[in-house]
Amino acid sequence: MANSTFGLWERLSRVPGGRGLFSAAMCLRVPYFGTVLPHVREIRPGRCEVTAPKWWGVHNHIGTFHAIAACNLAEIAMGMLAEATVPPTHRWLPKGMTVDYVAKAGSGLRAVAELPEIPEFGDSGFALPVPVTIRDKRDEPVVTGVITIWVTRRNE
Repeated sequence: MANSTFGLWERLSRVPGGRGLFSAAMCLRVPYFGTVLPHVREIRPGRCEVTAPKWWGVHNHIGTFHAIAACNLAEIAMGMLAEATVPPTHRWLPKGMTVDYVAKAGSGLRAVAELPEIPEFGDSGFALPVPVTIRDKRDEPVVTGVITIWVTRRNE
C-alpha cells in the first residue's frame, strides 16, 4: 500500500498539468514550501527531483538565490522522497540538516534527493540520512547537504 502523498503523485503525474497541480497541492498542505515556487518533477522510492525559479522572493542581498531558500528546496525534495520511500506502516520526522554552500546560485535551481539504497524498515526506530544536491541551470552544484530523518513504526 502506497503512502497517500505518493499515491496522489502517481495519479496526477500521469495526466496533463498533473505535476503542477500536485506541486500546488503540496504547497497548500505545507504553505512555507510555496515561498520558493517549487515544481515537483519526479518522485519515486529513493529519489525526488524538484525545481524552483529564481524570482525576487528568493533573492538575497546580492541578488542570488538565498541560501536558506535553497535549504527550503532541499527539504521539499527530501520530504517528497520520504513520502515515496517510507512505507505507510512507518512515520518519519526531520531530525537534522547539514549543508555546504559551494557556489553562488545565480539562476533557478534543481534539487535532487537520492538514497544510495532503500533501507529495511523494521520494528526499531533509526536515523536515515538523505543526501541532497542542488544545482543551478548550468548543472553546477551550489548547495550540497544531508537531511537526517528519524523513522519509526507508527505504533511507537
